[in-house]
Amino acid sequence: MDIKRSILLVALAIVAYLLVLQWNQDYGQAELPPETSQEQSQAASLPDTPTTRTPDQQAGDLPAVDGAPQANGIASSQAGSQLIRVRTDVLDLAIDPRGGDIVDLRLPQYPRRQDRPDVPFQLFERSAERTYEAQSGLIGDGPDKASGRPLYASEQQSYQLAEGQDELVVDLTYSADGVSYTKRFTFERGNYDLGVRYLVDNQGSAPWTGYMFGQLKRDSSGDPSSSTATGTATYLGAALWTKDEPYTKVSMSDMDDKSLKKSVEGGWIAWLQHYFVTAWIPQPDQTNQVQTRKDSQGNYIIGFTGPAVTVAPGAQGETSARLYAGPKIQDKLEELSPGLRLTVDYGILWFIAQPIFWLLQNIHALLGNWGWSIIALTIVIKLAFFPLSAASYRSMARMRAVSPKMQALKEQYGDDRQKMSQAMMELYKKEKINPLGGCLPILVQMPVFLALYWVLLESVEMRQAPWMFWITDLSIKDPYFILPIIMGATMFIQQQLNPTPPDPMQAKVMKLLPIIFTFFFLWFPAGLVLYWVVNNVLSIAQQWYITRKVAGQTAPAN
Repeated sequence: MDIKRSILLVALAIVAYLLVLQWNQDYGQAELPPETSQEQSQAASLPDTPTTRTPDQQAGDLPAVDGAPQANGIASSQAGSQLIRVRTDVLDLAIDPRGGDIVDLRLPQYPRRQDRPDVPFQLFERSAERTYEAQSGLIGDGPDKASGRPLYASEQQSYQLAEGQDELVVDLTYSADGVSYTKRFTFERGNYDLGVRYLVDNQGSAPWTGYMFGQLKRDSSGDPSSSTATGTATYLGAALWTKDEPYTKVSMSDMDDKSLKKSVEGGWIAWLQHYFVTAWIPQPDQTNQVQTRKDSQGNYIIGFTGPAVTVAPGAQGETSARLYAGPKIQDKLEELSPGLRLTVDYGILWFIAQPIFWLLQNIHALLGNWGWSIIALTIVIKLAFFPLSAASYRSMARMRAVSPKMQALKEQYGDDRQKMSQAMMELYKKEKINPLGGCLPILVQMPVFLALYWVLLESVEMRQAPWMFWITDLSIKDPYFILPIIMGATMFIQQQLNPTPPDPMQAKVMKLLPIIFTFFFLWFPAGLVLYWVVNNVLSIAQQWYITRKVAGQTAPAN
């Protein structure tokens, strides 16, 4: 009967495994955007014309600023113009000449899916399905008015950073009322940040005063870069820097409740999603008005408006800011502005996570593979906590050694819980056992484990990073669920080394935990599961050694 039951259980396990594999094949991959999934040879192409927007949809694009003429929105419908396309080695974007906004931006170095390297990940987008763009302009006496935004001219419709060229300059020009404007975009090889500079040539008869603004506008759609199905979502929303708080989140729900407005010297404003960030970075020595608001179409806007720039008749003036749109690479972000690296959101344990990432990064510099780097990091952390782990396993080994005596006490006192508790405390005192000795060391280590979880989950370096064999992307689940199964097996083995709980119900629950955790880990990123597998294997080896040693010390002499 036992053999038949075992065969049946094995058969059910195989069937369940095959069903999960088939489900993963049918539903596990994120779908490509409609326009790219239909185009085999030109998947990365950008649109030629922007989506036409009605006056109501355009309203609210322009910010208000104290002391400047009110510019609440764009009142007239404006026909779409052919987009200006710009390509560098790391950016592929489109600029709408109507206003000079970046309305489409893709990252050739970061494919949307690993099996489609020809389809770059898209950050900015203006389409019927999604709105996410970087807007900038000049209000006050500038060309961005409530009656309509300027239609810039450019010498070319397409710009390309050539081989051997380190810098690409794209100039958009516009003239009105005796004032000539040049909106200059400056791109550099290998950089995800670009300069946006306004050059103002005032040939009129009156002084000119304008205010530069830069803002990020996004709808409420979900995070296209999220790759986890664990129920733990990374932050999707806005953030800003102030002197008092170098990293302040402003979620969509915050913008639903009320608008934010404050004066900030320097700093940055940003929009965060999993692995990627976009940020406007004004000049560090100027005081800006930072605002958040929600327009009539439900789009969320965070932006800054710079101080007044005055240009006398016959003179020239300028104002500028930088825009970052790309992966959350901490070193590059820190170079751009203080606190910008905090957009790699490790949560409340960031002060632990940052050193862990630094260590992981340095290990990777030696090994060159993120999978092996995770294994090496796990070993280093395990060695650092070796004394605490040893104390925990030593306590559990002693508990296991006296479990026969505990069982005898249970049989002796039956249901008399008071006498049972007194007898157990006397036994603990006699055998020099701390019943909390196995728990406290684990609790001390938990903040480090949680911080490491966020490091592996949030770091863009893990995205599409291969390890070996079938693990070609450490940021998504194991396609064959082999690592979660190994993790469950190691958890079961480790459980066998622990003392059996005296409570029968608790003992049954503990037996189910390996199965529950295996199912839970099926959709965890492979890098996280790899960490737990290695940690469990090291724990088994350490616990087995300590248990044998304690058992030898407590064994009665012949």
